[in-house]
Amino acid sequence: MNTADTRTPAVVRPSRLVAVVMGPLTKALNPVMIKLSRRWHIPLAAQIHHVGRRSGRAYVTPAGARLTGDTFVIPLTFGNTSDWSRNVRAAGGCTIVLNGTDYRAVQPELADRDQAAPVVRAAFGPLERAMFRMLGIRQYLLLRRADS
Repeated sequence: MNTADTRTPAVVRPSRLVAVVMGPLTKALNPVMIKLSRRWHIPLAAQIHHVGRRSGRAYVTPAGARLTGDTFVIPLTFGNTSDWSRNVRAAGGCTIVLNGTDYRAVQPELADRDQAAPVVRAAFGPLERAMFRMLGIRQYLLLRRADS
């Protein structure tokens, strides 16, 4: 991961499908996903613990995530303008609860589909990658596991 790049990233918004179908359901689904992500048998669900960049308030956001080697891979279903993504990047990291284990994750980096392809292939199966394409996911947030 290249952490030396400090340029402002191009805005990547969610696909029309995600914005129209999933966007309105987020408020109802997020509490359910947070509860499900505490269970080890839900392999894609994770909790992202982050701090508001302006408020300083602690937040928990459910997201799909995988750990491969020492890299966390998070598909940005709602693009790179989501508050949680911006908070994690501004803070330089977060805590990720994945499969019941708390990890400190640092060095957040945005990667487009082509840049992230090798790590996405290592972290996710063919069906999941097909779903990412169907949902129009074009960008991933990569973080390094702090204790590795």
